[in-house]
Amino acid sequence: MAIAKAERLMNLALCLMNTRRPVSKRELRTSIEAYHEPGSDEAFNRMFERDKDDLRELGLVIDTVESLDGEIGYQARRDRNRLPEIALDAEEAAALALTAKVWQQARFAEAASGALQKLRAAGVPFEEVHSALEPRIPVPEPAFEPLMVATRERRAVAFEYRKANAARPEPRQVEPWALECWRGHWYVAGWDRDRAAVRVFRLSRITGRVRTRAGGLTVKVPDHVDVRATVETWAGEGATATARIRLRRGSGYPLRAKALRTVPVDEEWEELEIPYGHGLDAWLVEYGPDAIVLEPAELRAEVVDRLRAVAKG
Repeated sequence: MAIAKAERLMNLALCLMNTRRPVSKRELRTSIEAYHEPGSDEAFNRMFERDKDDLRELGLVIDTVESLDGEIGYQARRDRNRLPEIALDAEEAAALALTAKVWQQARFAEAASGALQKLRAAGVPFEEVHSALEPRIPVPEPAFEPLMVATRERRAVAFEYRKANAARPEPRQVEPWALECWRGHWYVAGWDRDRAAVRVFRLSRITGRVRTRAGGLTVKVPDHVDVRATVETWAGEGATATARIRLRRGSGYPLRAKALRTVPVDEEWEELEIPYGHGLDAWLVEYGPDAIVLEPAELRAEVVDRLRAVAKG
């Protein structure tokens, strides 16, 4: 949401909540500076109706009252917009305190700390959580924060993305649905506008700045977005077929974790049998000369083609 619009909505909400009587659109237009700009009454009316709908969508209860002379007034009464009393048991309070310790980035740490302070001020008892394990969610990728905001606000984004087999990044326009961390990497799932299909992108492969696009989403967000299941499918997880690869000793530990069987070959190489699914070729390319596909033949051909494409770039 643009800062100007957010400020306008905040001013409108304050006016509606701090008046003792319903106020008309004419009075609101006079009181709120942002409404001075629209030149025509029609433009102001459209803006006001959109803002009113946005506030109601955010949860503000706005009453519409007709006066004796037929003029329509608006008011957001405080008694109808007051949150219920917060009551947490000991386990719920401990869970919130532990969750607040997860985020290590300054922006999230400040918000979490402020939320706990407000709950303490409201009388919710919090005890210090002590644990041998310190919870953390590492987010080294600069693309995480803008993607998180875009996902929350349902805004499309554009960025440059470098695939595993590509020598240079390609432009992507994506409608982000959900973010999830899997095996130490962050992924975003959403609708790829250029390819008209669902795609999952690893944040560490996003280069440059993530730019927000104007307008809303064009595809409805599914009720449930399982990012991990999609990533597992693309990485060959849960596949019924198997592949046989030769892996250099001391390398490819994620592949070793997937191995169904490992057989020593010599002092330098081992042979692994791993699940084979769509997207495994792109994953194997990342290991370069440390991984050699023995079978099936189609997987070996796919990996060779990807490596040749990288070499040509």
